[in-house]
Amino acid sequence: MIDKIIGFSVKNKIVVFLMVTAIIGGGWYAVKTINLDSVPDITNNQVQIITVSPNLGTEDIEQFVTYTVELAVSNLPGVEEIRSVSRFGLSVVTVVFEDRMGTYLPRQLVSEKLSGIREEIPRGFGEPVMGPITTGLGEIYQYTILPEAGYEEQYSPADLRSVQDWIVKRQMALLPGVVEVNSFGGHIKQYEVALNPARLNSAGVSIHEVYEALQQNNANTGGAYIEKSHMANFIRGRAHHLAR
Repeated sequence: MIDKIIGFSVKNKIVVFLMVTAIIGGGWYAVKTINLDSVPDITNNQVQIITVSPNLGTEDIEQFVTYTVELAVSNLPGVEEIRSVSRFGLSVVTVVFEDRMGTYLPRQLVSEKLSGIREEIPRGFGEPVMGPITTGLGEIYQYTILPEAGYEEQYSPADLRSVQDWIVKRQMALLPGVVEVNSFGGHIKQYEVALNPARLNSAGVSIHEVYEALQQNNANTGGAYIEKSHMANFIRGRAHHLAR
């Protein structure tokens, strides 16, 4: 059989060349036109609980956040497995449910637990939220923001994180099909107020009063508009003229 194939190939070189060209062309066309989701989704039925706390280390995240979330969702009906990842400033707990539970019932059960979980986590340690409805194949792209060559000293990790959160993330979130854009790394820009206890005592001001003043100073208030009336301006001008 092999001898016949070899003999046919030697005698019909043009035919063999055309066949090979057609196979290569068909393969190239398939690579260019195949859909990303052509791979069957084999991800199990899962819900992710994400907690972001930029000021906590890995051990504190595991002790005060991840463990609390795992303990709260462990007794939910239909739970098959609970996995977790604790990193610096980030806790991700994955709750795997039975396939018969569907997509929305597990999310409802987890949502009912979140209010109690938020009360158990210490204040300032982050608030847990549910991840979007996605699968293991949902994360399609990861990227890193780096300054161009020669500008490394002009951009700090905090500047790069600000570029990610306020420019790149917002533009990518508007792309069709993008459900969520997660940011990792860098330093979130923040302002630190250093207090001198001796000067506070001499001025009769407590640390709590300073905290309240900073909190009120950073509060946002809604703006309105100013109504101008020509009659009111005329009356004010007339009154000023009579006063003179």
